[in-house]
Amino acid sequence: MSEISNSQTVFIVDDDSSIRQAMGLLLESVGLDNEIFESADDFLQRVSDDRSGCLVLDIRMPGMSGLELQETLAARGNSMPVIFVTGHGDIPMAVEAMRNGAVDFIQKPFRDQELLDRIGAALRTDESRRSLIEETTKIQARIGRLTKREHEVLDLVVTGKPNKIVAYELGVSQRTVEIHRARVMEKMEAQSLADLVRMHLSS
Repeated sequence: MSEISNSQTVFIVDDDSSIRQAMGLLLESVGLDNEIFESADDFLQRVSDDRSGCLVLDIRMPGMSGLELQETLAARGNSMPVIFVTGHGDIPMAVEAMRNGAVDFIQKPFRDQELLDRIGAALRTDESRRSLIEETTKIQARIGRLTKREHEVLDLVVTGKPNKIVAYELGVSQRTVEIHRARVMEKMEAQSLADLVRMHLSS
């Protein structure tokens, strides 16, 4: 659990008060922040989409089910990793939930360490997703600083074309291309052509 960010929270949604309280105490015992909710509606009213962490979600609940909450979050663009807690008869539904984006499901009754291991993996998934989104946002901001001509040079350079060919296709001198290429590298904060290609592909 050492790679988990201190800003992450484990959100527990279960209509069984004894289960959610027990999970909350377990998470507190290993130093994981957690918040517990008795229903899907309660969670939706109190938790914003920008929160970081994972969701441990009972699949069957009165009112809005766990599956319906998963669908609602997906429709809102909330990509928080979801772990479903299921009874034996719910496994086909849990498999379907994973097809719809859930990261895992755990069957009742479960061992404490099994739950902690699944939660740890989900929190690392959340951290990776958020890091990727942050990096993509930075790259898009850098691309937004390029001039129209620098955009044109970038689009041709990342295909592997040498400056001479880029100059010919744009109808400018090779020296002009070299100047624009240097500016592109600087604005994109790229250390190499490979670095530039990677950023262009991920934007």
